Amino acid sequence: MKLAPHMIQSMEILQMPILALQERIEQELNSNPVLELAEPQAGDAESRMDEQQSADDTGEDVSEKDLVVDTDNNKIEDFERLDSISGDFHDYGDYMGQAGPYRRRAAADEPDRKLEALKNTAAPPQSLHEYLTEQWLFIDAEPAVKEAGGLIIDYIDQRGYLTVRIEQLHNKDKNNFTLDDLKEALALIQQLEPAGVGARDLGECLLIQMRQSGEDMSFEMKLVSEHMDDLLDNRLPDIARKMRCSIEAVNQAVERMSKLDTSPGLQIGREQNHPVSADVIVKEGDKPGEYIVSLADSNLPRLQIGDYYAKLVKDRSVAQDTKQFLQNNIRSAQWIIDAIEQRKNTLLRVTEAVVKHQRDFFDKGPLHLHPLPMSKVADEVGVHLATVSRAVAGKYVQYASGVMPLRKFFSGGVEDANGQAKSWEAIRARLQEIIEAEDKTRPLSDDQIRKHLAEAGIENLARRTVAKYRKLLDIPAARFRKKY
Repeated sequence: MKLAPHMIQSMEILQMPILALQERIEQELNSNPVLELAEPQAGDAESRMDEQQSADDTGEDVSEKDLVVDTDNNKIEDFERLDSISGDFHDYGDYMGQAGPYRRRAAADEPDRKLEALKNTAAPPQSLHEYLTEQWLFIDAEPAVKEAGGLIIDYIDQRGYLTVRIEQLHNKDKNNFTLDDLKEALALIQQLEPAGVGARDLGECLLIQMRQSGEDMSFEMKLVSEHMDDLLDNRLPDIARKMRCSIEAVNQAVERMSKLDTSPGLQIGREQNHPVSADVIVKEGDKPGEYIVSLADSNLPRLQIGDYYAKLVKDRSVAQDTKQFLQNNIRSAQWIIDAIEQRKNTLLRVTEAVVKHQRDFFDKGPLHLHPLPMSKVADEVGVHLATVSRAVAGKYVQYASGVMPLRKFFSGGVEDANGQAKSWEAIRARLQEIIEAEDKTRPLSDDQIRKHLAEAGIENLARRTVAKYRKLLDIPAARFRKKY
């Protein structure tokens, strides 16, 4: 129970991607006065020599001694490891009298980093509702129509569609407008930007855009108005027969309509994609088939406990409440430092184990991804299964061919005809390859795709399994992929 806060913090930090961890470190630096950025050192070797020299002076192995986490009034053991932080200062009294807490002063011409970050932060995007309301203010209409239009805008979803029937908005006891006012307001709203907004279904959305187009789209408008159901079912020959035109004319119309936006509202206030930053980098080594795993933490600040506070907590002249405050903050600082180091170590070991088992993927590509359960990696690394799950959550691996989520390397699979294990990710990649190579005038059914997979050595797959993976890849059924 005493370790619960420490354990919770370690698990949270282990699960954080690199960008979230950077933000967490900034928060800790701002909230904990004893925590500070470590000064750049000449090199790792020199740093290790200093640490070893400090350990020799104290007679203790600093790298091996753990911080004792305790909550009683005796804090002596908790801070024994801090004795070696700054071995150069032997005279605590002189040091306390002459020195204060180190804070790097900014030069007069040095820009404020936080102020610069605020200036470079993009303003929140304008929502579709705000954008339409702003346009509606400049529409010249009767007061009743203006009021009706404001209500209609409230019921337009983020894709730009009116989500309720116009009759549902009419309540003569509560509103001062009529049903005709609502219809007039809707017609005006459908003239606003983006083109197609305010539509009640896909057909109306396309018709609004075609009416506002500067091109002659009368054929396409007739196609949508009279044959929308056949169009959605890809029954182009039936449409050509009913409209008494060639199949080529229908194909050309479909091609022109493909440039229209089926979700016009998403043009405004579209959510920005979150940046993806690799947590681990896998590079080819000097030897053939050798891969080197390293952490992408060059921009991650190094933390340390301030020397001033480490000495101040040992000064007997310091008031007890001040000392208690410092002890709590030093303990918290040590926890965050240890948690970050543990995260680095765990993530590196887990990725090294993944690269060892997925060497064929890095050598040959996605089709050679093998099944890899997390439990297998957990046993090799010597941690709990839940630790591996947290370590790979939200993490990305950068390798020669791009960036890939670390979790993608863990999946089940089946054995092919040659007895080789194939992961589900590799099977989906092979399915994608088969569909891309098919004759679009005679697209493959799910059962035919299953047979092609069997010819490639992936047998014993059910048709429904193929259909499930096809849907996961957002690939339509054969009749919708057919080209006439």
